[in-house]
Amino acid sequence: MRVEIGAALGTTITHLRAVGGGDINDAYAATTADGRTVFVKHNDGAPDGMFDAEADGLAWLAEARAIRIPKTLAIGRDFLVLEWLEPSARPRGFDEALGRGLAMLHRFGATANGHTRDNFIATIPQDNRDAPRFYLERRLLPLIDRAIATRGAPTLWRDQARALEIPDEPPARLHGDLWSGNVHCSDGGPVLIDPAVYGGHREIDLAMLALFGGLSDAVARAYDEVHPLEPSWRERVPIWQLYPLLVHTILFGGGYGAQVDSILRRFC
Repeated sequence: MRVEIGAALGTTITHLRAVGGGDINDAYAATTADGRTVFVKHNDGAPDGMFDAEADGLAWLAEARAIRIPKTLAIGRDFLVLEWLEPSARPRGFDEALGRGLAMLHRFGATANGHTRDNFIATIPQDNRDAPRFYLERRLLPLIDRAIATRGAPTLWRDQARALEIPDEPPARLHGDLWSGNVHCSDGGPVLIDPAVYGGHREIDLAMLALFGGLSDAVARAYDEVHPLEPSWRERVPIWQLYPLLVHTILFGGGYGAQVDSILRRFC
């Protein structure tokens, strides 16, 4: 790994230190012979194209110039090298900066639902072809089928999902996997990492932040000041949370399936 990453960077790796990452990849701070520190994600079992797709997603988010996104330095089949953004404490005003930046990112928009290429959320493929009912057809139903096949989920979920009232609006430029762990702080400001990008309803990112503890009142207020939300947006949060809950049902099992079941029963 050291040799491959060093060659991709045009140098050699002199030191490799494990750092906190996620549940999917190993993460390292790597020091190079020319004195740089870089961030390395590595996964021997990565699906083909996973890191290429992540680099594409980072670049797509960066086009909006709305919120800080790490730069990609090198890509391999089983690794991704990003600029090192030194972690810092979250200062007063961090949540407001996150809300404003996220609103500007979403407002920058996307040309269609989906994306120009398929990608992944964790290691699960995302079909990014546009569709008339994109969230249902490209997000919920494929994962419901997978949960039925791998976790014994109820087949009734398919009919319940089809009965959902899913709102539509011009597609926002979404991070796509915006749980609190993918919001980093460096130099006192927010940084978005580990995306699973696509164009879609902007409430999806907010709902995922809410699901995993990252949507404070300050974030929501700052967002609404820049890109006003419909008054009823909080009522729809559980509908958008179905997708990450299905992802977790497939990957981890446990009580996530019960949460999916509860939401579907509530809205159907």
